[in-house]
Amino acid sequence: MIRITLDLGGLEQLPSDRLDGFADHLLTLLPGLGSHHCSRGYPGGFAERLREGTWLGHVIEHVALELQTAAGSPVTRGKTRSARGRPGAYHVLFSYREEAVGLAAGRLAIELVAALLPAHLRDVQGLDIIAPALSDHPTDPIGEGVSRLMHLVESRRLGPTTQAIVDEARRRGIAVRRLDDERRIRFGQGANQTWIRGSITSRTSHLAVVTAADKELTKRQLRAAGLPVPRGTVADTAEDAVAAAAALPGAAVLKPLDGNHGRGVSRGVRGEQAVRAAFAIAAKHGRRVIVEEELAGADHRVLVIGGRVAAVAERRPAQVTGDGVRTIDQLIRVVNADPRRGHGHGRELTRIETDGRLRALLAGQGLGLESVPAAGQVVVLRETANLSTGGEAVDRTDEIHPAVATAAERAARTIGLDIAGIDLLTTDITRPLAETGGGIIEVNAAPGFRMHTAPSEGRPRDVAGAVLDTLYPPGTRSRIPIASVTGTNGKSTTVRMIAHLVESTGRVVGMTTTSGVSVGGQFVLKADASGPRSARLVLADPSVQAAVFETARGGILREGLAYNRADVGVVLNVSADHLGLGGIDTLGQLARVKAVVARRVRRRGMTVLNADDPRTLRMAARAGGRVALFTLNGETIEARGLGAIATSGVIVAAHGDALVAHEDGVRTPLGSAADLPSTLGGVARFNVANALAAAAAGRGLGLSWEQISSGLATFSTGYDQNPGRFNVVRAAGFTAIVDYAHNPAALAALGEAIAAMRTDGARTIGVVSTPGDRRDADILEIGRLAASIFDTLVFRELPDGRGRAPGGVLALLAEGARSAGAADERILIVPDEAEATATALRLARHDDIVAVMPTHVEDVWQQVLAFAAEREPVDA
Repeated sequence: MIRITLDLGGLEQLPSDRLDGFADHLLTLLPGLGSHHCSRGYPGGFAERLREGTWLGHVIEHVALELQTAAGSPVTRGKTRSARGRPGAYHVLFSYREEAVGLAAGRLAIELVAALLPAHLRDVQGLDIIAPALSDHPTDPIGEGVSRLMHLVESRRLGPTTQAIVDEARRRGIAVRRLDDERRIRFGQGANQTWIRGSITSRTSHLAVVTAADKELTKRQLRAAGLPVPRGTVADTAEDAVAAAAALPGAAVLKPLDGNHGRGVSRGVRGEQAVRAAFAIAAKHGRRVIVEEELAGADHRVLVIGGRVAAVAERRPAQVTGDGVRTIDQLIRVVNADPRRGHGHGRELTRIETDGRLRALLAGQGLGLESVPAAGQVVVLRETANLSTGGEAVDRTDEIHPAVATAAERAARTIGLDIAGIDLLTTDITRPLAETGGGIIEVNAAPGFRMHTAPSEGRPRDVAGAVLDTLYPPGTRSRIPIASVTGTNGKSTTVRMIAHLVESTGRVVGMTTTSGVSVGGQFVLKADASGPRSARLVLADPSVQAAVFETARGGILREGLAYNRADVGVVLNVSADHLGLGGIDTLGQLARVKAVVARRVRRRGMTVLNADDPRTLRMAARAGGRVALFTLNGETIEARGLGAIATSGVIVAAHGDALVAHEDGVRTPLGSAADLPSTLGGVARFNVANALAAAAAGRGLGLSWEQISSGLATFSTGYDQNPGRFNVVRAAGFTAIVDYAHNPAALAALGEAIAAMRTDGARTIGVVSTPGDRRDADILEIGRLAASIFDTLVFRELPDGRGRAPGGVLALLAEGARSAGAADERILIVPDEAEATATALRLARHDDIVAVMPTHVEDVWQQVLAFAAEREPVDA
């Protein structure tokens, strides 16, 4: 969908019923609006609301939908909602088929509604900047706008062959993504992806396509396989063509060696002069020309997909039938008025063009465009029966003789095409070619489907389904397993744990985190990769067999999700962070954003929720798939009313130090929390929770509890496996921690771990900062928390400030620390990250703990390692 945030300003007080003549004028300009249901649920519902009074944002939504529909890209779904906390502002949302068309329709809708407003309102609102009044338009603005949209639709529209395959893929639930303006389409995900462009697939042999393009080479191979083909040869000059035609027993056919769509083809050629003329025509479309005997019979296209005949069509050349009254030109206009006919390949049929070839063919019959054929007289307008030149197709799939079908299938296999259009001539498709004297005249790569999906006569055939059956045979998955992890804290660690579990089964995993994108354990992109664009990068990688995504709030708000449904959705927790950004001001709103991940889990998948977080636990009511819970308080499962889930579902819990999986009433021990390397002997309770979540997610991805237990036992909190997340170095007599604790909840969790690690007499030193786009209250809270955790505070600042002037964040952090009782001598202000880290490290004495919350994780980590290696242990 497209979202437009619209500020109505003073127009907020003027719904549509208070604008004289607005509703009638709009319905006159766009009569299709009269059929919109809107919330009433029946045709005309929107027109009723328009006259009763509705906000202009809602009107723009419907106009944008109707403009797209009028332009030939029908869409119906839209929604308009007020923007919270912004009086007069609305979010206008509407669907689209092609993004460029939807954006253009949205802009035109705003211009149109603005132009319909009375002059005095336009002056007040300054709307002349957006669009002049309708009375100022010299021509019809609606017609002009729809015409522009129609041109855009046509330029972006998929051809009938591609569209048929795409529609069938969507019906089957196969992921579809358009890759470019050249109509390349990707189906599926990761290692299960396939591609098409028209009816060329990612499994089509390039050598076979090249062979099929060479008609003479194709004939030689078919003849060698014992298949019937016309006699003939290739001519380089007109003299060669004359000689070749003279050697044939009857009329000749001349066509370019590597032509297509019937271009440059002449049939029924007899005599030297006619051969020379036909050679000149063919030579315009190719350097070399085939001269071959003309076989008797009608033109048939046999479509072979995956080695089997999928459809058969008899093709008739463009023609008109006289009525004794109208001219040929008038009869052509009647035929072209058929709404199924269009230019090129965009419609079921192609318009008949009155070009020089058509006039020449008529002249050969003693006719012209102004001739009036007798009633019932059939006038043939093209020499070939291609649909691209205005021909028609009659379905003959149920009539083809088995021997003819076998010949077509052998021809496709001989050339090596997975999808082939076999052109043959025969007087009777119900009899073998040997009996009718028919034969195969061409084998085509990338055959069009429209003659089969929308024949002029006969039953349409599901040839698109046959294509997808070859790309994805029964039992073959088009999608790869996807686990999506969201929450306020712990996302990156949990994603890495899940990826580690899956990798331990031998699969190639694509993973996204705030550190970047990795495939098979190797970084392919280092950046904040917690949004849908990075996830799409993983899904496009043909080596990826499973994907694990960190799915952050910002990406969901900006673009939604990179996938339709996941196999596993994990929501770790919801706490205060990023509030005041993107229209999300409360924890309830933040929870609804993160709940998107829980709701977009497939029916047979699993949603993993934190039973210790009330906001997360409430998501179970609308979660997709089977619900699994994780909890650090396993002893209270029954007391909290979760016993039923332990009996009939999945709960992964910490019972004290013991980790236990409860599934369908069966308890499975997963080991001890203290034995997990990621918890530092159980000190890092937040990583115990992350491990429980990862265990449940692993179960949702089909891993056994034994695989999960052994996988967690080999995942550490070291930098190599979990960079920037509770990485610990013990050297030079003190302990250094690098951890991305960027919000109050994360900092509090880090503080608990530090308190458990601290020995008597040891000091704690913290390098603390937070992004400048957080609310003042959140930054103050970080300062207060830091003062309660660290003896010495080194406050630094992010380089870009994120909207705050230099020093703004530092002042708030210091204010927060002082409000918690921190004396000035405990507070150091060192804006630069590298210098702040160096300052904290220099201050460390024996047994001290230095915690650095980095922005540039790798740089800080290397700085810590270098310092630890160079400094001699200090005497107590």
